[in-house]
Amino acid sequence: QVQLVESGGGSVQAGGSLRLSCAVSGLTGWRYCLGWFRQAAGKEREGIATVSRLSGINYADSVKGRFTISHDNAKNTLFLDMNSLKPEDTAMYYCASRGGSRCTLVGPDFNYWGQGTQVTVSS
Repeated sequence: QVQLVESGGGSVQAGGSLRLSCAVSGLTGWRYCLGWFRQAAGKEREGIATVSRLSGINYADSVKGRFTISHDNAKNTLFLDMNSLKPEDTAMYYCASRGGSRCTLVGPDFNYWGQGTQVTVSS
């Protein structure tokens, strides 16, 4: 059973930075995909970044150039470095995982989810 636990959310002013962490346990082998998603109040969930050994790294256009996803295998931790934050980045952020070679920004593709961490960006 894969478990994911996010941390690092908080409140920041526009233009600021935050680093989200996701402690991952239960992953086996190397064929898996890890991703970050977010959901703002009243909006649909949005895939923002994914990483896998087979597919590399993928970003949504909304965060490209501002956010960086990385995976520290030794620490079993997924990170999301967020820079130049905007009020529209305000959302609950989730990390997720799925096995296999498919690695997209589509939420339903993922099997396991963390509980989420709130990010609030004020103008």
